[in-house]
Amino acid sequence: MAGKFELYKDKGGEFRFRLKAGNGEAVGASEGYKAKASAENGIESVKKNAAEEGRYEYKEGKNGKWYFNLKASNGQVILSSQAYADESGAKAGAKAVGRAVDGAKTDDQT
Repeated sequence: MAGKFELYKDKGGEFRFRLKAGNGEAVGASEGYKAKASAENGIESVKKNAAEEGRYEYKEGKNGKWYFNLKASNGQVILSSQAYADESGAKAGAKAVGRAVDGAKTDDQT
């Protein structure tokens, strides 16, 4: 089941997006962008790179929780995950990104 991108403006006035899985669970979020077009380009980059396993970077935080970053071909982080209890959870979350972007539409909430 396809997920969706939610494009929104944060309290600081920057554009951001989050990716939600088909079940409505958030599986990743972007950094802030000054321009809406830049956030839209970020969404397209996530769609393009999500299927490539080598684009994911897994890290353990200082709190012992695991997370992942999805990077574009230039090495820039384009999507970051929530915290997971262990590395296998983070890897499962990355697979959820791959499933969610397939056919995902953008819900523009700006």
